[in-house]
Amino acid sequence: MAGTRRTGHGLRLLRAAAAASLATLLLAALPAPQARAAATLTNAGFESDGVGTATPSGWSTYSAAGQNAASFTESGGRGGGHRLTHWSSSAYKVETYQYLSGLADGPYTLSAWVRSSGGQNSAYLALRNCGSAEQRTDLPPTPDGAWIRLVTSVAVTGGQCTISVNSDAGAGNWINVDDLSLTSGRTGLAVKGVDVSTLKKSEDLGGTYRTSGGTTGDALSILKSAGANYGRLKVWVNPADGYNDKARVLSTAKRIKAQGMKVLVDFHYSDIWADPGAQTKPAAWAGHSYSQLTTYVYQHTYDVLNALKAQGTTADMVQIGNEINTGMLWPEGSTNNWSQLAGLLKSGASAAKAVSSTTQIALHLAHGGDNALYRWWFDNAKAQGVAYDVIALSFYGYWHGPLSSLQANLDDISARYGKRVLVVETAYPFRLDSEDGHENIIDTTAELVPGYPASTAGQAAWLRDVMNVVEAVPNGRGLGVVYWEPTWTAVPGNGWDPADPSSGNGWENQALFDYDSRLLPAAGWLNHR
Repeated sequence: MAGTRRTGHGLRLLRAAAAASLATLLLAALPAPQARAAATLTNAGFESDGVGTATPSGWSTYSAAGQNAASFTESGGRGGGHRLTHWSSSAYKVETYQYLSGLADGPYTLSAWVRSSGGQNSAYLALRNCGSAEQRTDLPPTPDGAWIRLVTSVAVTGGQCTISVNSDAGAGNWINVDDLSLTSGRTGLAVKGVDVSTLKKSEDLGGTYRTSGGTTGDALSILKSAGANYGRLKVWVNPADGYNDKARVLSTAKRIKAQGMKVLVDFHYSDIWADPGAQTKPAAWAGHSYSQLTTYVYQHTYDVLNALKAQGTTADMVQIGNEINTGMLWPEGSTNNWSQLAGLLKSGASAAKAVSSTTQIALHLAHGGDNALYRWWFDNAKAQGVAYDVIALSFYGYWHGPLSSLQANLDDISARYGKRVLVVETAYPFRLDSEDGHENIIDTTAELVPGYPASTAGQAAWLRDVMNVVEAVPNGRGLGVVYWEPTWTAVPGNGWDPADPSSGNGWENQALFDYDSRLLPAAGWLNHR
């Protein structure tokens, strides 16, 4: 049957093309449309045929090697009783597809729920033959067995489109797909960012950066060319080494804006790292009352942001605090006293809006897969009347759980609070060994996320899959992803402790530049649609 349909498609192409180009056109025309095409998906939940059907009702199956049996329906659907599965006891290549015609021209989004063993050469959803460039979304490995929702968008011109599920897999590799839908509208990510807070210090100490081809250049320009459109900069109040202070942020913000990128300013309200385990007041603010702290937060926030505005680099987004799961400016601003924490947050946000009403206010927590934490925290923020625009999350899979937990949390909080969500920190190692002799934060295979090796391919897949999960947040509320410290390479003197020049860097194996300072393949995913 598949061969008959392909012959019919070739005849139609023949009428529209010269005989000399027929062979080329035939090779490009895979797969062919079905004989009975419809304008809506048929049997989108694979419920029509029961178990063991190689070509489900409404769908077609194609395999150049005659491996159609690797595509079949079986019990255990996500929403109903059945699902589509690709699997074989030997290596296989197979495609399950459905051709639609009579579509109104415009943007469309395919949504599907998927699971995967991982390990395939490729496994992806595609929208092809739609009158514009083919669009794909790769399936992530799901070792926890949870279903993940993915989306793929395309512009339809000419009224037709093919929905395609593809596997190029080894023996025993499998995917499950269920509950597909095709709806009007498009998806995409507005923020494809990079945190370049350590870049200036690296450069000053001799750090260099190269394109993937080995050409030395400006790191920001290289990252912008890869697709980055946001630069994130942390601000410390009075750091020991003089970096990440107001003056350095102003300088680097100029460079970011000169690249045509936007600026996200991350206020730590500390002289050093602030995170869920440490929210240390700046030395200059120590011993002062809560009332004075609210004034300092306002003045510091306003001062930095107004200086950025004055030099023509107004901040596009501002974080009021960094990973403030447990509050900030301890003990006064701890979550043990929500009314005081809310007062500090309101003070910082009002300063930011006073400088620029269009600057987006983000509130940032770590542990991006912990929905109970986010509900508790943002319910309290709402009860205290804290106004903000964006919920920002840190999500490192080796600490914060599987992608399914991230998706469940993003879906819930974006709907519960009516806010856009941004994974403002993520990263993954491309190797485990250290370049500078300092122990890396992630340096053993036991610490890795299952399905993602410490390799250039594993790092790229991680960033790709996090971006795909954020893109799939309903109602366009998935704002984007920021890769944390892609330029923090192993440069002597640019270590963890700003007070200790001999401290090492435990992050160089998670940068987006390798140990030869060349841009890594993962950076290419910054060009995500």
